[in-house]
Amino acid sequence: MAFSAATRQENIARLKAEHLDLLIIGGGITGAGVALQASAMGIKTGLIEMQDFSEGTSSRSTKLVHGGIRYLKTFDVEVVADTVKERAAIQHIAPHIPRPDPMLIPIYDEPGATFTMFSLKVAMDLYDRLADVTDPKYTNYTLSRDEVLQREPQLKAENLVGGGVYLDYISNDARLVIENIKQAQVDGGIMTSHVQATQLLHDEQGNLIGAQVKDLMTDEEFTVHARLVINTAGPWSDFVRQLDPDAKITPQMRPTKGVHLVVAADRLPVPQPTYFDTGDQDDRMVFVVPRANKTYFGTTDTDYTADFKHPVATREDVDYLLAIINNRYPDVHLTIDDIEASWAGLRPLIAANSSSDYNGGDSGKLSDQSFAAVIDVVNNYENKQATRSDVEQVLKNVDSALSEHKSNPSAVSRGSDLSVADDGLITLAGGKITDYRKMAAGAITLISHLLASRFDAHFDPIDSKDLAVSGGALDSTNVDAALATLAQQGQAKGLPAADALQLANLYGANVTHVFALIDELSAAPGLTLAETLGLRYALTEEMTLTPVDYLLRRTNHILFQRETLDTVKVGVVNEMARYLGWQPAEKQQRLDQLNQAIAESDLSLLKNNN
Repeated sequence: MAFSAATRQENIARLKAEHLDLLIIGGGITGAGVALQASAMGIKTGLIEMQDFSEGTSSRSTKLVHGGIRYLKTFDVEVVADTVKERAAIQHIAPHIPRPDPMLIPIYDEPGATFTMFSLKVAMDLYDRLADVTDPKYTNYTLSRDEVLQREPQLKAENLVGGGVYLDYISNDARLVIENIKQAQVDGGIMTSHVQATQLLHDEQGNLIGAQVKDLMTDEEFTVHARLVINTAGPWSDFVRQLDPDAKITPQMRPTKGVHLVVAADRLPVPQPTYFDTGDQDDRMVFVVPRANKTYFGTTDTDYTADFKHPVATREDVDYLLAIINNRYPDVHLTIDDIEASWAGLRPLIAANSSSDYNGGDSGKLSDQSFAAVIDVVNNYENKQATRSDVEQVLKNVDSALSEHKSNPSAVSRGSDLSVADDGLITLAGGKITDYRKMAAGAITLISHLLASRFDAHFDPIDSKDLAVSGGALDSTNVDAALATLAQQGQAKGLPAADALQLANLYGANVTHVFALIDELSAAPGLTLAETLGLRYALTEEMTLTPVDYLLRRTNHILFQRETLDTVKVGVVNEMARYLGWQPAEKQQRLDQLNQAIAESDLSLLKNNN
């Protein structure tokens, strides 16, 4: 497959010439998931994204496929059951991306604590049953206070009463998006970045028939015609809805900003992902996650109304997170100067839904009778005096006052909204990364119905739970062994073992295409052979158009390899300029863009004003 700058030009020509069944506006994880399923069904699908794929929100998450155990504080069983099922589905269709990594929850005896040791054990047992966790490597267990401190000696000992360990998954959000996009292109979709919708088009009867769009790399404007248009623009959803000047739109989005900070692992050593209350009695929890010789932590959760394209970490955000970390790890004394990288992103929350991925929602209360029933049946189950069906029956009858249990009839997952405007514009908004496949499946059901009823166009349904993303053709039950076997192909061609395995983990089954490039490439100036291979593959097969695309989203070099970035960036810019034929002015422009992105990640402005 070719998916390059040249492919982009071909795709733009196709968008101009062809009449689509479906135009998708927005190339984050939601749009990518819809594109994957629609293209696989043979629906003639085009997708436009005004930035790079995943640039707006879907590369800026906590980089976990999170199980949502916190919702079991109030036995919000439905959302946890859905979440862990969807997590399993993603791990099946994209096995090289989400990877199991058990999470530690230290428990403190503090006002407003999310869990006590007792409630945590009950929640973890329920979680394992909902997630069907049976492998002894991953089943939950509790730790005493001393065992927690043996594992993480820098944790605050005051008021620590113990902890628990349960299964969670680390992930690579931007890679998940691009692998969905690539597969959609393979299956016939027309996937195009840096193209912005500027106006919705209607026929004489007021029915939506496409969009006026702009190629942001050339400023050319053109029209795209489609039977149906779906708005998957995340935080920008309201902006897309407002592209119809005659429509009276009530805004539905209430984005919040999440910030994450990265430090060297030796400044904040943790053996595994760790998740705890902030200690500020603000009903939030914070993740601390080891990754690639670094440790990152977050997230904030604040309402956001500024520039959607460029959310940044403020001094207030940084101070908030540093205060929490320095409280929970009192001997580390982190300062802003320890921060090597950062990222800030927006969560596409529905205004009527106060729940974010990790922090929130109206937690409500559980009636005393329901609480007692759940505790009794779980204890009986543990003592082999109740069956699994007994547990399930009690959970079905839980009388929760959670506001979000009164589900939105148009939602396809918790916190999402799927609606059709009077002119026919479909909007799929809200939700979270873990739900993306389920949200897309709900949208595809609606799209199939509309195509059939309005246009007599019929398409056979698919089971998207078995629809692998690009690179996902691996044994999902034995991923590590499969990737190790693939890495041996790179070693056989002369790559160091560590480099070969790193590439296999990044590209999954597609790494064979990367290794094939060894026969025609040598290391570019300033880059290792492995770096050269990855860059060339990104240019030819992942529509990488700028150095920031590559160093931030196709790889996480800017975030997790800051110590080599200043050297590598020179080799990357030079090789991209040579391969893409940039003139000196464009090369300098791309380098300036990269330096700006690095400075934002470095928090250079905040540090200089420190």
